[in-house]
Amino acid sequence: MTVDIEAANRELAVARQDEKPCPPLRGRLLPEGDVEAAYQVQQVYTRQRLGKGHRRVGAKIGLTSRAVQENFGVFQPDFGVLFDDMAVGDGVEVPIGRLLQPRVEAEIAFVLGADLPDERVIGVDLIRAVDHVLPAIEIVDSRIAGWDISIVDTIADNASSGLFVLGTTPRRLADVDLRLCGMVLEHAGEPVSVGAGAACLGNPLHALQWLAGTMARAGDPLKAGDVVLSGALGPMVPVTPGAAYEARISGLGSVRTCFSREVS
Repeated sequence: MTVDIEAANRELAVARQDEKPCPPLRGRLLPEGDVEAAYQVQQVYTRQRLGKGHRRVGAKIGLTSRAVQENFGVFQPDFGVLFDDMAVGDGVEVPIGRLLQPRVEAEIAFVLGADLPDERVIGVDLIRAVDHVLPAIEIVDSRIAGWDISIVDTIADNASSGLFVLGTTPRRLADVDLRLCGMVLEHAGEPVSVGAGAACLGNPLHALQWLAGTMARAGDPLKAGDVVLSGALGPMVPVTPGAAYEARISGLGSVRTCFSREVS
């Protein structure tokens, strides 16, 4: 089949503008399994966002949880770009109309204090580069109707990104074992998702290592000041309008997000 990068980007742009999800891109505009073409679509979107004056503030890793991978039938991570207008304050209400099909998941956010320019990054490079970690909630979203996505669809759609919320209790890596830290995501005081750092490629640092090497090989390495979302520590949860969600991660503290009841 013919690859149509521009048409795929246009369909996603129309979905965002019209607030109406589009059909899956795979098998129509992008070949099944063509990860390279999907990233080309993402790069077009990134250039457009930067051209409109938005600032790139980091990256998000997706598909790191085995539960999420099995849910969507994929078996490798992906990544997307974080922009300045995607950040939401801890506990600040999110207008439900900003999103099409929102879901929430608890993650660990790495804040880098040094660049990671090498393709063959090793563990001690990561430990030196990470300034601190924070609890985070990623509000994922999809411009693909019904979340009917493959890895091609989600990569092209900027890794199904929406918004992100960072906690306000920074911790040093030396003070927490990311592999063993437990996570519970609560709604109305009841657990709706549970997990641990080990659910994220065995250790969230492994996810960061994968991303650092991948981006360095692409000629766009992670830099000091970047925020990196690790990927989910447990299953994602569909958002209920008017609901509040709080993620508690042992050793890191908690972070909260809530949503308006009405479309504004």
